[in-house]
Amino acid sequence: MERKINRREKECEEKHSKSEGSEQDKEYKTSLITLNVGGYLYITQKQTLTKYPDSFLEGIINGKIMCPFDADGHYFIDRDGLLFRHILNFLRNGELLLPEGFRENQLLAQEADFFQLKVLSDAVKSRWEKEQLASRETTFLEITDSHDRSQGLRIFCNAPDFIAKIKSRIVLVSKSRLDGFPEEFSVSSNIIQFKYFIKSENGTRLVLKEDNTFVCTLETLKFEAIMMALKCGFRLLTSLDCSKGSIVHSDALHFIK
Repeated sequence: MERKINRREKECEEKHSKSEGSEQDKEYKTSLITLNVGGYLYITQKQTLTKYPDSFLEGIINGKIMCPFDADGHYFIDRDGLLFRHILNFLRNGELLLPEGFRENQLLAQEADFFQLKVLSDAVKSRWEKEQLASRETTFLEITDSHDRSQGLRIFCNAPDFIAKIKSRIVLVSKSRLDGFPEEFSVSSNIIQFKYFIKSENGTRLVLKEDNTFVCTLETLKFEAIMMALKCGFRLLTSLDCSKGSIVHSDALHFIK
């Protein structure tokens, strides 16, 4: 008798736990929303779309704004489907994170305005204004050779990405192993100061990354920097002194872009 009762109790508990589990599954599924934005499907959580009160998406989800449905019963929003991923990422992260080289600031600002996300709209417009100011600034490059050769070479550029290119091009090979960018070189976002770069120790030398060309003289290092500058679209301003013999023997070279 006791066994029968225990079995019944066990069956009741199992049914109860199953019903609880199915309820939880149902709640989880209803918290997922599928949006069709310009033909692109996005699946996200209800709490993501309702993060900003009085936004267009919050209005749709909470029934404040009427929205059409597509043939599959998904909310249909007739906007730029590709750009919507940046809208959704903003809702998820709470900040504007865009891929490197993004150039559609004006379009994204319009999308942010449509979705009534003022914080995002302001962030995009601020980013756009900064980029426009930066594009109007002249990019300046200076390559200076100290008269005291032991002091090496100084490369200054107000575009940190050019400094990064120089840095990634030149590495140190020491005792047949790659050590990375030499620590004895002073590096900031705008300047590289090559000091005492010709090493006397056995097996320690500078090398150019792409073709394994060894840099043995100051002139070779300067020539490499000049060639990179010309490839990157810089224009030489310096009036060369013929008595110097060649461009690499000039004490200072100035470029603009």
